[in-house]
Amino acid sequence: MTITDNTGFVLGPISVKPVNQHDSIILPETLGNLVHFTSAIGIDLTGSALTLDSGFDSQDNKARIRAAGLVPVIAPNRRNTKEPMAIARKFRWFNKTLYQERYKVERTFGWQDTYRKLVISYDRLPETRKGFRLLAYSMINFRVTFNTS
Repeated sequence: MTITDNTGFVLGPISVKPVNQHDSIILPETLGNLVHFTSAIGIDLTGSALTLDSGFDSQDNKARIRAAGLVPVIAPNRRNTKEPMAIARKFRWFNKTLYQERYKVERTFGWQDTYRKLVISYDRLPETRKGFRLLAYSMINFRVTFNTS
């Protein structure tokens, strides 16, 4: 999940859960943590875009996001309906330009998959999983920043 505020700055909380839980199950907790964290450090996210993939396309998720004061930018899931007019209506309100920013997040997931420890995680403690993720992100940033080729 990515959050883009009104200035274009991208924020993204790290939520660590077992791999057998779907992302949509942890959306309420993660969204609540994000709102609490940003208000604690003095950032107002009202009107900011929350970009999610089509797996989150439901009225409940959109209502939760709007209740938090954010604007949902969720790719419409074509499997939710079979009528061409309903599909066209869904895409009428979809902001494709904002959604294309999600590529940065997907690219990061691709980079983190190069680290076997992150792909296959048998660690029971969430702190251990989070620590290895932060270490991998540090290594990715180091490689990108100091690449001499």
